[in-house]
Formats: sequence, structure tokens, C-alpha cells
Amino acid sequence: MDPETRMLPGEVRVFDPAGLERLVEALVEAGYRVLGPTVRDGAIVLDEIASAGELPHGWTAEQDAARYRLRRRDDDAMFGWAVGPHSWKQHFLPARARLWRAAAPAGQGPPTIEEEPPPERPLALLAARPCDLHAIAIQDRVLLEGRYVERDYALRRRDAFVVVVNCGVPGGSCFCASMGTGPRAERGYDLALTEVLDGGHRFVVEVGSARGAELLAAVGTSPAREEDLAAAHAVTDEAVFRMGRSLDTAGLPELLAANLEHPRFAEVAERCLTCGNCTAVCPTCFCTSVEDVNDLADGSAERWRVWDTCFSIDYSTIHGGSVRRSSRARYRQWLTHKFGTWVDQFGTSGCVGCGRCITWCPVGIDVTEELAAIRARDGEVDRALAR
Repeated sequence: MDPETRMLPGEVRVFDPAGLERLVEALVEAGYRVLGPTVRDGAIVLDEIASAGELPHGWTAEQDAARYRLRRRDDDAMFGWAVGPHSWKQHFLPARARLWRAAAPAGQGPPTIEEEPPPERPLALLAARPCDLHAIAIQDRVLLEGRYVERDYALRRRDAFVVVVNCGVPGGSCFCASMGTGPRAERGYDLALTEVLDGGHRFVVEVGSARGAELLAAVGTSPAREEDLAAAHAVTDEAVFRMGRSLDTAGLPELLAANLEHPRFAEVAERCLTCGNCTAVCPTCFCTSVEDVNDLADGSAERWRVWDTCFSIDYSTIHGGSVRRSSRARYRQWLTHKFGTWVDQFGTSGCVGCGRCITWCPVGIDVTEELAAIRARDGEVDRALAR
């Protein structure tokens, strides 16, 4: 490699929109399965892409509680939108995945057990958001760094290449600034892009790893100037003030632990459908169950891992029945775990402030509103429970 083009982690470069196409091509040529945002079914979703032409050019999304609408921008921004209904969880921890298959051919000895093979190609995440990086780090902590490693997750997560896009257009339900997870990425990426429109459409890219530097060398870039750095920081600085939501996080675990009988839980239960949408779209929720499938024809058996949710009455079923039969109890479990006991278990909050649970709740339940209501009426006890 020419010494003049050699890059190191921490270096900042610039490329034009055509460089984004070269970046996708370089990832494909390097053997990655590239996943990125694209427009489908009235939303910006995450799927496999083969070129930058599949990115949501000129699209944005209007989001609020129980509301999501795509609309055209008046420019050709590629990342002028906030997070959509998908998170990267669906690729590292799919909603349904076979773990192993056992077969016992007649007259051929004992059964053989075959675990699912690793993916054929490592994943490349294009346009992950800073809040998503924090969510991935949380799932890594839960599924990789504990006493027991989730094998399937580890195989999918291994060697993943991460291109994060710093956020300049937060949604109406976003509050990552309150959670300290955005709108600018600090670590956990190979390349970090900031899309700048003022003074010419360009991408300011920070190198986060040696392999990020190696791949970027194939793209064709130029050194970032002072005005490029200032413009990139202005994008994320402005995003902080455009957040649609905010949350006072001071002492949340202690607040929730002291208010388990708060009347707000019963009030929200009157609206909650216990549908589990919030856990499905949440990038950190990791609850799963298993299904065993038998084939009587050939004697084979399979075990599948499937997403589960604490909003399901069956999730807390033990001998004698469910321990959380009411929607009040199930919502309280989810909220107090996400913002309270998660800290005891894993050292961080279980929320990254992406706002997906607010946007995709059918009845518009807003966690920032619920937590603020509990704080405003700290110590109040549900009279129905006190009797």
C-alpha cells in the first residue's frame, strides 16, 4: 500500500456520494453479506443490499407515539431519517432459528446430532446508528460475556463489520441524548460516517479499526479539512436539540424499586394490549424460548430458538400457573427490568433511547411519559392494592 494512502484508527477522511457506492462494493468484494436500510412496505427496513442505489435516497420518516410515515425530503440525503421498525437484533438473534437437528435412521445405530453450521459469510452492518451500537454492546454482554455463551448468536456476531452513521435527523420518539447513547458514536465501529449536506454533499468518515482503515483505502478518500470536521460536529450537535423526547434518568433504579405498587402501573394497564410489539422492536430485549419439533415419519427431531416476551402470560408460567396474570404485572415487569434491575444484572440500563417502543406501540404508550409520571407522584400507592 502506498504510504500516502495508509490510514490508521482515529484518522478522519472525506468522500463524496459516489464513494458510498465504492464502500458497498468493497464490502461485497471482501466477502461480507451487506445489510443496510432500504425502503419497503412503507417503511425504512434493514435487509441485504448489493449497492448504494438501494439506500433510502431522499426519504425521511415522521415518527411519534403510534405513528410512522415516510415522506420525501427536498434533498438527496441517504441517511436523513431516524431508526425504523427493524433493529440489528433480527440478524444476530433472529426471531426463529434452528439450533440443532437429530436424526435416527432405522437400523443404522444411535441418532446423530448436528448443530447448525455458522453463516457462510460474515455480516457487514451499513448505517447502524449510535444507539444501535450501544444495543449491540448490551446484547454482547448478555449473550457472549456471561457464564454461558449463546452459540448461535456468537457465530452470527463473529467478524461482523460495522459502519455506523452518526445521527443528524432524530425522530419524534428519540431520546438517545438522555441515555448517553447518541447521537454521535464513540466506539464499537470499524467506520463512522457523518453525512454533511451544507457546502456540498459529502461524508466525513472516522476510522475505528485497522480493518476499517484497510477497507477504506479501497474506496478513495481525501483528508478531512477543519471545515469538514466542524460541519460533521454541527450535524450531531444540532441533533441533540432536535430530540423528540427526553428522560430524567437520575436514580431510576431506586425510583422504580420504591414504587412497585404505584397507581401508574394500573393506569397504563388499562391501555396496554400486552401484544409484545415493544419487545419485538426493542434492540436489547433478548428473551427467548425453545420449540422441539418431531417428525414421526423419519424419526428426526429439531430444536428451534424463538423470540418470547414478558408480555405473554405463558412466559411467567410455572407449576400452578402464571405468576404475572394481569397486564399491570407484566408491564411493571418490563418497565422495572428495562430501567431498573437491568442495571443490577448487567451494569447498564436496558434502554438506549431509540424510541422504537413508543413509535410501534399500537396505543402509543410512551415510556418517557410513564417514568415521568411515576417520578412526579413518587411514593404514591395504588389504593386498590392497599385495601
